[in-house]
Amino acid sequence: RAANGNLVLTANSPLFPDEAFLLPADMQEPQRITDSNPWLADKKMGRQEAITFSARDSLELQGILIHPVNEEKGKAYPLITVVHGGPESHYSNGWLTYYSTAGQMAAAQGYRVFYPNYRGSTGRGVEFAMSSQGDLAGKEFDDVVDGVDYLVEQGLVDKDKVGVTGGSYGGYATGWMATRYTDKFAAGVMFVGISDNISKWGTSDIPEELYLVHSRKRIWEDYEFFLKRSPVYYAGQCKTPLLIMAGAEDTRVDPSQSMELYRHIKTRTDTPVGLVLYPGEGHGNRNASARLDYTRRQMGWFNKYLKGEKEEARP
Repeated sequence: RAANGNLVLTANSPLFPDEAFLLPADMQEPQRITDSNPWLADKKMGRQEAITFSARDSLELQGILIHPVNEEKGKAYPLITVVHGGPESHYSNGWLTYYSTAGQMAAAQGYRVFYPNYRGSTGRGVEFAMSSQGDLAGKEFDDVVDGVDYLVEQGLVDKDKVGVTGGSYGGYATGWMATRYTDKFAAGVMFVGISDNISKWGTSDIPEELYLVHSRKRIWEDYEFFLKRSPVYYAGQCKTPLLIMAGAEDTRVDPSQSMELYRHIKTRTDTPVGLVLYPGEGHGNRNASARLDYTRRQMGWFNKYLKGEKEEARP
């Protein structure tokens, strides 16, 4: 804050990513002072809205839904479900298009895009944020499925063309949906995700997070519980084509987590599965070339398995 009381901040909206704003000392309307992406003004965007839905235990949940560009009323569209990481995080009704979250890119290609804020998300108080502890991959991931079912029931989504993606804990959710809930999802793209809670504990730079945030018990206190809350446990029943991508230098979720799930699905099923490791990248891609490659692979995978399009050839 300046000496005169003015405040400069960044903010975004469903129509543009972060820009700088000036908030005057008299607290009137903030004034936008940058326009980093003027070309967006000429682009047609998919309609975006906050929605509410009920979990199977009647808990009211929230999420964000982006509709296709040139949406036809009454038509059921393919869906890409984007699960946030953390789970101590959440999606706001602002700009949601990044290299790993399809957003308006997918809307322009005829998808609805769903961002569920499942139990354990932030933004709704401490009690809600802690409500998933002790039940990792339990009701929190059931919430994601319940959100998808709600959209199908509303006639907005084709139940046979549902995809799922996410990174880190959202990658864990993606692996879970592709194996445990495989009948619900026709394609998945998993990024820097967890596949085996037991081996993850021994290879992560934050092993205690599993106890402190997710499980509230140690792996050696109940190995069976942690195994059964791991996607590798259900890999033998996987029917969801799954593209697995990770940073080769990730210290948070070791790339061996991606290798494990890839090997299980490849060995135990005939389901299409792919593995991409990005050299020099960690827990999320930093280099522009790796980000662009990720985006192209992600959309190519969904277009192939949700829309029947030919996948772009990539090395």
